[in-house]
Amino acid sequence: MACFLVVAGEAVVTTVVQKTVEKKEKQQGIKADNTSGISWGRKLGWLNKMLWGGTALLALEHVWHGEVVPWWPFLTAMENPDDIAPMLHEMATIGTAMAITVTAIWAVMVLIADAKFKSSARANNIGAGA
Repeated sequence: MACFLVVAGEAVVTTVVQKTVEKKEKQQGIKADNTSGISWGRKLGWLNKMLWGGTALLALEHVWHGEVVPWWPFLTAMENPDDIAPMLHEMATIGTAMAITVTAIWAVMVLIADAKFKSSARANNIGAGA
């Protein structure tokens, strides 16, 4: 019904955070993180792309199934007061689970990127010393 709104809400927050971090990194002249060679602004960009992409696909799916319409109140569940409680429950359970899953996958991506950078840096140092 409206589970994509939870993911969209997280995307809005992380976009604001990303823009703030990128501005701060630009002011300080930071181009890369010491642990991975990739700035935090760029890493947050990955998360935002995942969240906004998922939001767009979920919104399209909800439009396809007639759960979102182009007239007020936009969500068909809002037309009937009896449907509001199940909609909120779906947002709290399914929407939150999707947002947590996407964020967890992003965290694993960041850990892998950091690990690859560290192993690459070690390999380059070993090769340079030989």
